[in-house]
Amino acid sequence: MKPAYLSAKGRIFDIQRYSIHDGPGIRTIVFLKGCPLRCRWCCNPESQIHELQTMTMNGKTSVVGRDVTVEEIFPELIKDLPYYRRSGGGITLSGGEALAQPQFAPALLHACQDYGINTAIETTGFAPFPVIEKYLPYLDYILMDIKHINSRKHKEFTRQPNELILENARRIAERHRNLTIRVPVIPTFNDTPAEISAIARFAGTLPGVTRLHLLPYHRLGEGKYAGLGREYTLAGITPMPEEKIQELLRAAQGFGLQCQIGG
Repeated sequence: MKPAYLSAKGRIFDIQRYSIHDGPGIRTIVFLKGCPLRCRWCCNPESQIHELQTMTMNGKTSVVGRDVTVEEIFPELIKDLPYYRRSGGGITLSGGEALAQPQFAPALLHACQDYGINTAIETTGFAPFPVIEKYLPYLDYILMDIKHINSRKHKEFTRQPNELILENARRIAERHRNLTIRVPVIPTFNDTPAEISAIARFAGTLPGVTRLHLLPYHRLGEGKYAGLGREYTLAGITPMPEEKIQELLRAAQGFGLQCQIGG
């Protein structure tokens, strides 16, 4: 009799193989559809709403999103099993926000762990903690964004306040041994030394957290907004020069964390 988790159904919009930036080793990334935040800089705007969409890129229109079961996509995920095992890699759930699909995502993680595959999640942490608790037993590695300490500014740029996120970061850290904090560094939002220092200071108080990754702003997803018939509201913003990034890295150091650019 097959495990019940194989029948769990969810909505994804992409599967990306051979990633080296979304957890340790060589990984396959499963992108889930739907997110409660609306970050102005989001490079996957097609991930934000759960509903199926059409997007036009380079003159070609396609449907974004498909419904799958764990059983249907699992054969694709184990194609690179030798690479996972040699590199310490595995599967990472991304999005969108994987916490927004609490029936499908934990089931997929459960299947991976039963198969001996390392698991990770990239998350905003914006969900009731009882939802997050469904995921924790099946996760080897958690990458969580802390975008800003100031809740008002966080809401201005993402449409959501940050109190729940900060609370969940602490509760996750108290229950999970392998949490990395990541900071998307966005000009006009959180690109001052004081703002980065405040995030690093908070991260340094989280039990067991030793890593902080700064993710510099880029415009790789800008064309998708036009493809969805949406305005890209950061169109006037340019990526930061290297000296600015290094200044912010120095601001993050000194709080007991291993800090790096990217990751």
